[in-house]
Amino acid sequence: MRKIRGTDMVWLFFLGALAALVVTKPEHSAVEWMMLLALGAIQIAEAHLELSSDTIGSALVIALKLALCYWLVAETGGVESSYYLIFWLPIVSAASNLGLGGTLLNTLISSALYLSFLLLVDFETNYIPPEGQRELIVRVLFFFLSAILVNRFATENRAKTERLAQANRELREAQAEVQRSERLAALGQLSAGLAHEIRNPLGVISASAEILEKNVAAENAVAREVSGFIRSEVHRTNDLVTRFLNFTRPSPLQRETASLNEVVRRAVSQLIEQVKGRDGNIEIKEDLHELPKFSFDATLIESVVLNLLLNGYEAMTAEGTLAVRTRRDGSMAQIEVIDSGVGIKEDQLENIFNPFFTTKPTGVGLGLAMVSKFVDSHGGKISVNSKAGEGATFRVSLPLET
Repeated sequence: MRKIRGTDMVWLFFLGALAALVVTKPEHSAVEWMMLLALGAIQIAEAHLELSSDTIGSALVIALKLALCYWLVAETGGVESSYYLIFWLPIVSAASNLGLGGTLLNTLISSALYLSFLLLVDFETNYIPPEGQRELIVRVLFFFLSAILVNRFATENRAKTERLAQANRELREAQAEVQRSERLAALGQLSAGLAHEIRNPLGVISASAEILEKNVAAENAVAREVSGFIRSEVHRTNDLVTRFLNFTRPSPLQRETASLNEVVRRAVSQLIEQVKGRDGNIEIKEDLHELPKFSFDATLIESVVLNLLLNGYEAMTAEGTLAVRTRRDGSMAQIEVIDSGVGIKEDQLENIFNPFFTTKPTGVGLGLAMVSKFVDSHGGKISVNSKAGEGATFRVSLPLET
């Protein structure tokens, strides 16, 4: 529920003044007073209860206002009523909430309702002089002029609001990107030195394990097995350090003019080769629209697509659909990878591209971080839309011109 606004107080004041004038009339009508009260209540409730939040709601509110306005004018003299201007309430509501077509239609209906009181006039005993005819025409024309003017201001205001909302969204995205870049820069400086320090003792451990294996008796199978475990784990840790260093180092682009669709096809072929023999019935679909060739690092983008495909494949259980789609969106080439897997929880979405963040029990958390880095290096953008249990859609946008 919204607080009482200044405009609400203005409505109450002027409608209260009208109601007071009604009460002071020698022969006031209770219906007249009730109609004014009802119109004031609807006008205030319209904003507080968001009754006009959609087209259907707006149409219902406008129809109710038209009915009350018609009843009020009918009770107070018809076409000669001083309340004919009350029809501006539904006219302004339509102009504020509907498009130009809806505004003109509503104004036409309001004008027709007002002029319909002429049908009740007995022209055998009454006569409308030319000045009166011109007055009626002027009133109707003012209905339309007011409706068009308010609609224009409302349309411009909505456009400005949408542009402001878009600018705010872009600002928030830019701030998040800057914060992520700052975190990655600080992490890179820290990790580069730390990784080299880790490699030194790893080398000593690996060499010691090798010496141990060479010098233990042949019949000491346990010692040889333990030595093998040590070297295997050292190799795995060293590989992780190498991947981490590759992540923190700048990645110079090897640009070439190539076909993005061909790169996507190669990534799909690699995926099929890597998952060959796995259990499950997962259908892989391609929907590749025609794109112009442009300059990009084919190796890095192939890695991007393959990582996203592998993530999508591993997010699904025994069966499902994994789709990859390309299309052009203005000056950008887009790649979409869509899976029907378990989805991503809402509170995890903002961290999904951060290094070492993973939802997999055996994951390291560098895959999507590397994907984001490669896309950023091309001046592109990556985003994800997902809900838990409803799959995920990763969208990569790359500039066609650099």
